[in-house]
Amino acid sequence: MTDKFIPAHGGYENLLSYRKALIVYDATVRFCNRFLDARDRTVDQMVQAARSGKQNIVEGSMASGTSKEMEIKLTSVARASLEELLEDYRDFLRTRDLRLWEKGSKEALFVRRLGAQPGESYETWRMFIETRPAEVVANIIICLIHQANYLLDQQIRRLEQAFVQEGGIRERMTRARVQARSRQTPRSDHLR
Repeated sequence: MTDKFIPAHGGYENLLSYRKALIVYDATVRFCNRFLDARDRTVDQMVQAARSGKQNIVEGSMASGTSKEMEIKLTSVARASLEELLEDYRDFLRTRDLRLWEKGSKEALFVRRLGAQPGESYETWRMFIETRPAEVVANIIICLIHQANYLLDQQIRRLEQAFVQEGGIRERMTRARVQARSRQTPRSDHLR
């Protein structure tokens, strides 16, 4: 039996939520470069919201070994950042009288199917993001954000369940100390 109480942590590169958020970040940078004036404050806000979505997944994953509370908090911040970014894309479409795809539209269904492919990366989307008009690109990214948000919602639920079942670091530390003490032989036994 080991006395280790800090579980393996990190590994964010393997999280689907991280990989999807990375695509959203890369796509947002390209979208802003193609369709928005670099002097527009919205550019910084959109890129920072996309970055925050990605980076908070990383930070939460790395903090998970010592603080499940921090992991849940940072994953929730990632989710909130992507929701903010989603609203920026909706605003972009609405203020330009461009169409927002319905959830069940053939275009949205195509994005959903392509986004479910194993090994998806920005390369999966590069041709679309870098060649299609603003309306199409914004809608693709909106679909990708919805996918990332769905994954983050699932991840947060799993983190909550794990915390309830396993507790936090203080509980693990206490269990490890109690186990270590129970394996020690009492000194009085050596004197008999």
